Amino acid sequence: MAAPSKEHWQFGRAILASLLRGRWFLRGGHLPPSGHSVGDAFVGVGVAAADDPAVDDFTFALLRSAGISRVRLDFSPGDESKPAKRLLERLCAEQFQITLHLVQARDEARRMPSKEAGEAWRKFVVETLDRVGSRVEMIELGTTVNRKRWAGHSIAGFLAMWEIAWKEVRARGLKLAGPNVTDFEPPWNVGLLELLRLRGQLPDWHSDNLFSERCTEPERFDQKILGRTLASWHKFNLIKKARLLARIGADSGVSKLVSLAAFWTLPRIERMLPDSEQKQADYLARYLVLCAASGALERAWWGPLICHREGLVDNGPRAYPEMERITHYARVEGALGDLRVRPSFHALRAFVSLIPGCRYEGRLNKTDGLEVHAFRSGQHLVHVVWTINGRAAALDELYQAQDLADACFRNRDGELEPAEDASRQLIGESPRYLSWSASRQVALRPDASLLSNLAVAWHGREGKHYLFRDRGWRGVIFARSASEADLLLQSIHPERLVAPSRENSLRHARNAIWAISDPRQSAGRLVVKQPVKMHFHKQLFDRFKPSKGLRSWNGTCELLRRGVSAAPPLGYFERVNDGSLLQNHYLCEEVEAKFTARELIAAFATGKEEFEGVGELEAYRQLSDYLLRMHGRGILFRDLSGGNILIDKGTDGSLSFSLIDTGRIRVFQGALSLRQRFADLVRICNKLHREGRKRFLGIYLAALRRRLRCWHFLPFMVYDFKVAAKRRVGRKAWKR
Repeated sequence: MAAPSKEHWQFGRAILASLLRGRWFLRGGHLPPSGHSVGDAFVGVGVAAADDPAVDDFTFALLRSAGISRVRLDFSPGDESKPAKRLLERLCAEQFQITLHLVQARDEARRMPSKEAGEAWRKFVVETLDRVGSRVEMIELGTTVNRKRWAGHSIAGFLAMWEIAWKEVRARGLKLAGPNVTDFEPPWNVGLLELLRLRGQLPDWHSDNLFSERCTEPERFDQKILGRTLASWHKFNLIKKARLLARIGADSGVSKLVSLAAFWTLPRIERMLPDSEQKQADYLARYLVLCAASGALERAWWGPLICHREGLVDNGPRAYPEMERITHYARVEGALGDLRVRPSFHALRAFVSLIPGCRYEGRLNKTDGLEVHAFRSGQHLVHVVWTINGRAAALDELYQAQDLADACFRNRDGELEPAEDASRQLIGESPRYLSWSASRQVALRPDASLLSNLAVAWHGREGKHYLFRDRGWRGVIFARSASEADLLLQSIHPERLVAPSRENSLRHARNAIWAISDPRQSAGRLVVKQPVKMHFHKQLFDRFKPSKGLRSWNGTCELLRRGVSAAPPLGYFERVNDGSLLQNHYLCEEVEAKFTARELIAAFATGKEEFEGVGELEAYRQLSDYLLRMHGRGILFRDLSGGNILIDKGTDGSLSFSLIDTGRIRVFQGALSLRQRFADLVRICNKLHREGRKRFLGIYLAALRRRLRCWHFLPFMVYDFKVAAKRRVGRKAWKR
C-alpha cells in the first residue's frame, strides 16, 4: 500500500482545519434568508446532440418555448468529428449562453498524470478553446471528481488535468467553473478547493452538482447523514447544504456557487411511488424554488434535457450507457419520432416565466410540511405554495378571503385556473402559484398549517380535491371540477346519508356498508361506510384518533399514492366535535370483482388445483406480487384477511386485486421488515391448508431472495392458536 502523497496530506489537513474552525456548523442554516434577488440566468439545462439533425431543431424549439437561453454541453476528445460539434456550432451561431463542460475520457483520466495522457488532453483543450472559446460564456472543468469509478481521476490525476486546462483557459481570459463535485460531500469541496488555492489555480465559479434525490423530497432533512433518527438534529436540508457549500467556496476565495446539473431519475422515484413523471415534475418545481430561496446559488440547472431516465423529454426505452450521464452526457439516442415531452418540462417553463428576476421575500409559514415562499418583481407578487408528499392544506386556512378573491391562480405547469374553482381546492404536493399586483401586501394567517391527520393521493386519477364544510360537517370530495363536486353533494351530503336496515345493507355489524347510485353516471354505484356501533373500550381509545371515515380515507389514499390498487375513494365526512364517534362517513367507488381472496383460498384449502380457471401456484404468485408491492412500499395493512382482498379476472387469466377496509393501515418510510410482513400475512394464511401455506410463503420469500425456513412458520402458528382460542372463549363464543 502506497504512502499518502503530499496532496493527500494537504487534502486531509484542509478538512480538519475547516472542521476545527467550526465552518461546517451553520446555526439556522436550514431556514432561507430573505432579501436576495434571483438572477435571470438562474435556470438552464444540459443538452446533447443526436445522430438525427432534426433532434437539434426540436431542442432549439423547446429551449425557446421555455425561455431558456443558457445551456451546458459536455464536450470530450473525439467529439470534433461527431454530432456534438455540430450542435456546439449551432448553439454558438444562435447566440446561446454556453457553459462548455470539457470532459476527459475515463480511460485517459485513469492514465493521468502520465505525460502521454497530459499531452493528448492539452492538445484537445487548445484546439477546442481556439475554435470556440471566445463564443462561450464559461468553461467548466472536472466531472464528478469524487466518483473515481465514474470519472477515472485520482487526486493527482485531477490536479494534473486541471493545471493543463486552467493555464489554457486563463491564457484566453475565459471564465472558469469547477471542480464539479457531485452530490453533497463537503469534504471533497473543502479539500479540492484548498489544493487549487495552494497552487494558485482557483476557478471563478465553484460548481457542485447539488442533488437532493437521495432525500426523496427536496424539503426533507438528509437521512443519509447520521441516519434517519438524527436528521432532525443536524437539519441538513437542501437550503442548508447550499448555504454551507457557498461558505466553503467563499472561505477558499470563490464567492459564486453554481449547480449545473441535478435531476431525479424515474427508477429511483418508482421505488416508492408509481406516478414517477408527475413526481419528477413536482420535485423539479420544489427544488428550483428552494434553491432560489437559499440565496446561496447563482444558478441551479437541470441535468439532461432529453433522456429516458431523467430527462425533461423522454426518448423511449433505452439501455443505460456505461458512463453515468451526470459524469458525461455524451449523446441523445434515437430520432425525432422517439421524443415525448414530460410534465417536468412544463413545470420548468412555469418556473422560468415567474421567478427569475424576482426578489425573494422569505418563507412565510413556520410549520413543517407546508411551504409558502414569496417572490416580488416589478410586475407581480408571487407566492409558491405546496406541501410534502401525501399531505394537504386548505387555502382559506392560509389566506384571508379578500386575498384569495384577488389572486391569480396557476398550477405547477403554469396553467391558469378559474379563481372560484382554485380557491376551493386543497393545496398539495404539486406547487401552485398565487400572484397579485406588485404593490400588493399579502400575509398568511398566523396559524397557517397542514390539515391535521389528512392524507391525500394527488396523482394517478384525473380530478381535484375539494374541501367540504357545511352546517357542522367537514370533509373532502374528489371530483373533476367544482360543478361535479356540487352535483355529488346533492346525493352524498352527509345529512342525506342514512344507514339502511340490516336487510338492505351489504354489511351491518360494527359498521353499516351500503351502495347508492352514482349521480355522475347512471350505471355506476358508490359504496358508503358508517360506524353504527362502538364498544366501550373503542369509545375510550378511539376518542384520541381520527374518525373512522377519515382513517378509511387516509388508508386508501396511502395505498393509491404508492401504486397499490384499492377501491377509489370519493370522499369522507365527519361531524365536528362528535362525542358519539358515529357521525362520520367514507365513500368510494364500487369495484368490479368476481370473487375475494377468501373464496380463492378456501377452494385451494379443499384440495382443488384451480379456481375460476386459475391454477393454485399461479394464483399464489400473482397474489404474492401484489402483496410484495404493498409491503415493499411501506404499507402494513393490519387487517389482511381474505375478505378484504377483492379479485377480478382478465380475459388473459391475469388477476387484479383491490383492497377494502383500509382504516387500520400503518405507513412506513421504507420497505417493511420480515417480521412486519409476517404480521400482515398471518391473517390471509390462517385459512390456507398446510401445503398451500408452504407454497405461498415459498413464492413470497423467493421474491425477497430468501429461503423458507422452519422458524418462519412460528408467527403463523402463534396466530392460529390465538384464532382457535378466540373461537372457543372469545366474545362471539360467549354469545353462542
